[in-house]
Amino acid sequence: MDHQTHNRKAQLLSKTVEHIDFTSFDARPIIDSMSKMSFTSRDLARAAEIYNTMLRDKDCSVILTLAGSTSAGGCMHVYRDMVKNGMVDAIVATGASIVDMDFFEALGFKHYQADSAVDDRELREMYIDRIYDTYIDEEELQACDHTIFEIANALEPKAYSSRAFIAEMGKWLADGNAKKESLIEVAYKAGVPIFCPAFVDSSAGFGLVKHQVENAKAGKPTMVLDAIADFRELTEIKIKAGTTGLLMVGGGVPKNFTQDTVVCAEILGIEAEMHKYAVQITVADVRDGACSSSTLKEACSWGKVDVALEQMVFAEAGSVIPLIASDAYHRGAWKDRTAKKWAGIFA
Repeated sequence: MDHQTHNRKAQLLSKTVEHIDFTSFDARPIIDSMSKMSFTSRDLARAAEIYNTMLRDKDCSVILTLAGSTSAGGCMHVYRDMVKNGMVDAIVATGASIVDMDFFEALGFKHYQADSAVDDRELREMYIDRIYDTYIDEEELQACDHTIFEIANALEPKAYSSRAFIAEMGKWLADGNAKKESLIEVAYKAGVPIFCPAFVDSSAGFGLVKHQVENAKAGKPTMVLDAIADFRELTEIKIKAGTTGLLMVGGGVPKNFTQDTVVCAEILGIEAEMHKYAVQITVADVRDGACSSSTLKEACSWGKVDVALEQMVFAEAGSVIPLIASDAYHRGAWKDRTAKKWAGIFA
């Protein structure tokens, strides 16, 4: 890369995405006001109330599901601090949310606000990856890939659920390797399991492929990811938890994977109650069978989600999840909760 290109890259990667701190402001007044409005505002207020009800229900385990790029867009500390304050008991996410965004920043790297007028061909020449209006330095992302490769190489060559592998990532960070506090490390310390059922559909996939290929060339055994164990383990949590509430950011694999645990338990001959509470924040349409296949009401027909306490919020999650989290934080129901520490059942 010549000097001029290097300077241009530095210019583009000059405005850092700053993650919002939901404890720094009190969203209760705006949520209360929205409850007296209409349309999405009232839906959001009802969603916030359902989430507060989950936290007040001492028997309820809260499962947070993450899809999309809200972590890179400025909500990374929202999810981290929800775990830190005992507002979440388990997480199901895309690999990108956990690796390309959270683990990436734990290594000291950053996301950047994008220049709206840039040419994507120019970005490719400078090794800058774009997520809508957010940039990632591809060279730093490759360093993240290599770190995953090194963690995999250091493990006993056997099968791991994504939860078990992410726990190893959390342990690695907690052992003094973290440059910044992250969701992965905080969840590891809090006993909150993180599942990524499509884990290799992320930057981690490149590091894990390299691990398998290089070890195979050297005649060495490799670690592998066991997707069946993911489903079995999360279903086990659902069975042991009993009452559960879902707070879903986006849809996709995390949403369906989590909802399907009720059906999986039934297939195993164990009666598990439907998820009692559910909130989904999405901009997906339902008319083409999208919205990750279904609205929450539709999911009831599959025996996944009860319809009494559910709310769809059709809004961009980055603009509303900080309000829901802040409202719940300042109402304080989390202070009376006992940590479920579901990761401990797999120790």
